[in-house]
Amino acid sequence: MKFLKQLIILCLLFTIPFAGKAWGVLGHRIVGEIADSYLTRHAKKEIAKILDNESVAMTSNWADFIKSDPTYKYLYNWHFADIPAGMTQQQVLGYFATDTIVDAYTKIKFLTGELKNNRGNLSPELKLLYLRMLIHIVGDIHQPFHVGRPEDKGGNSIKLKWFDDPSNLHQVWDEKLINFQQLSYTEYTKAINFTTKEQRKEWQQQPVAEWFADTYFLTEKIYADTKADQRLDYLYNFKYIGSLNQQLLKGGVHLAGLLNDIFR
Repeated sequence: MKFLKQLIILCLLFTIPFAGKAWGVLGHRIVGEIADSYLTRHAKKEIAKILDNESVAMTSNWADFIKSDPTYKYLYNWHFADIPAGMTQQQVLGYFATDTIVDAYTKIKFLTGELKNNRGNLSPELKLLYLRMLIHIVGDIHQPFHVGRPEDKGGNSIKLKWFDDPSNLHQVWDEKLINFQQLSYTEYTKAINFTTKEQRKEWQQQPVAEWFADTYFLTEKIYADTKADQRLDYLYNFKYIGSLNQQLLKGGVHLAGLLNDIFR
């Protein structure tokens, strides 16, 4: 009986991550690889000291890989920010201006502050944890359904089909669309990583709250256009591949700007 209880608990732990997972392995690595291409020489050097020369792309998945370890259960709410439907730009920005709960927004602000202003007082283990989490969460919030609605668990409760396979709206944007392109993360990065200096400057000057707002309004558009039990196929890919690539690209550019500012 004891063994059975342990087995049930273990199975539950492995199912927990999927409600909060974003981009899947490939998407996070694309965001990390794009970010790495825009890091300053000094930022790369300082990041390498903390990551022990593990790349930004490869470390970007750590926060999902450890979700099955009960030790890190407290990190679960760091991956997303649930926002009610129907809000205006002003309301969304106002929401984050007073946000004090444990969510992706407050944790990005916390991690940025600690790594930028208190790094000298952090242990190597804590610096590593904070940097890994920051890299991951910035990727997370560019996946539309990590700035989704609480009542459907960020699209997880909206069941549909991807071609003929049972899926849900969150999972389609996590992995299905990205995997459908049949590219490695390095190939994908080379295919979409085209920005101008002016574009990067504009994106990197945005306050973090505006990153969330931009994702939120894309999410609202997808919600309106995608219904439960719908069959998604080539047409859905054609319609949203541009939005998908834009979110991956923005995630990488935003992350690079944030890391360059931290490690000046």
